[in-house]
Amino acid sequence: MAELTGLNTRDGWPEGMRLIVRRVRPSRRHVKKLTAFEKKTGWRCCITATNIRHMWGIAGSGQAQYLDVLHRSHAGVEDRVRTNKAMGLGNLPSASWEVYRGWVLAANLASDLDAWVRLLALHDVDDLADAEPDTMCFRLYHLSARLADHAHLRRRYADRPTMSPG
Repeated sequence: MAELTGLNTRDGWPEGMRLIVRRVRPSRRHVKKLTAFEKKTGWRCCITATNIRHMWGIAGSGQAQYLDVLHRSHAGVEDRVRTNKAMGLGNLPSASWEVYRGWVLAANLASDLDAWVRLLALHDVDDLADAEPDTMCFRLYHLSARLADHAHLRRRYADRPTMSPG
């Protein structure tokens, strides 16, 4: 990790903007977007631009390492944006304002329920606590539909006189 504040040559940036760069191994999600240099070296560079000089009352808060950790912890918020899009905000169904309002409300409720389920019930389940929305739908949210379908079939078979119950 390094601070590149003095090397910023872009015009129009605010005075005092700090650039903090960190190199990380690229994940499978980032492989398609790597530059030729990143493919050659095997490292991906993450740059954070911030105007925070230091935080009052917090010792060491002006150091680049502290600011990097502060901004990386904010990435959880951005991950929830991706989850919101997967829960329905990515595809709005109509051109009508009233339909949009209802759709956005339903999508936000779904996203809030997803966040609370992860926080309260799945915090100690390693493979589901940080799972992608598609994985959550497949492994957890579709379970009630499968159980309801199964219960429906049991009831239908139990009504037939030739089949034994159970």
